[in-house]
Amino acid sequence: MSFPRLSEHDRALHYSSEATVRSRQTRRAYAVYAPFYDRVFGRVLQQGRRSAIQHLSLLEGGRLLEVGVGTGLMLPLYPSHWTVVGVDVSPEMLSVARGRVRSLGLRNVQLSQMDGASMSFRDDTFDAVVAAYVVTAAPDHSALLDEMVRVCRPGGHLLIINHFRQSGARGVADRMLSPLLRYAGFRTDLTLVETLDRKGLQVCSSEPVNPFSISHLVACVKANGHANSVGT
Repeated sequence: MSFPRLSEHDRALHYSSEATVRSRQTRRAYAVYAPFYDRVFGRVLQQGRRSAIQHLSLLEGGRLLEVGVGTGLMLPLYPSHWTVVGVDVSPEMLSVARGRVRSLGLRNVQLSQMDGASMSFRDDTFDAVVAAYVVTAAPDHSALLDEMVRVCRPGGHLLIINHFRQSGARGVADRMLSPLLRYAGFRTDLTLVETLDRKGLQVCSSEPVNPFSISHLVACVKANGHANSVGT
């Protein structure tokens, strides 16, 4: 028995519609989070941020993009040899970040409202790209990663701090909770390998961070060309 199947065009429309719905959910969630985001997610996730900064402090420096800059919790931590551009899709979160930049006098930081999955920067613009707790909050994580890779120069560095689904009992819990947590603006069912698959990245290191190792700091280098270089 055969069943009718969606055409390629109809599938594209279906996934586009799903992404639009997820985008609206995410924007609504972070509009609500903005006033108290720092109190809820600041200190508890700070170890991951500081670990990423330690990694960046050992690099040569240059132009750095933070995708999903949010309220700007990482902005005061960046070493002075990095010129930082921060983008976020949420005007409410960016408003808090702009206040932080003004109050701290961060002259090496520029902020723009922009969807990380569709950025206006030219190819190979940045020496490093950072995404802290963003990838699995994005409505389309694959499009976000594609854009992060596109705007990073060949040989440049990508740092990702995120929760990735683990094996065993924790992985089962991640799968079960993910449909509910999407309404809160993020998901927990993606593995590191499937997230970075065929993105042209070489994974240099992956280390657990934050209480109970709930997150991982993943350091990658953009390969020359588009070969699948994912590895752990």
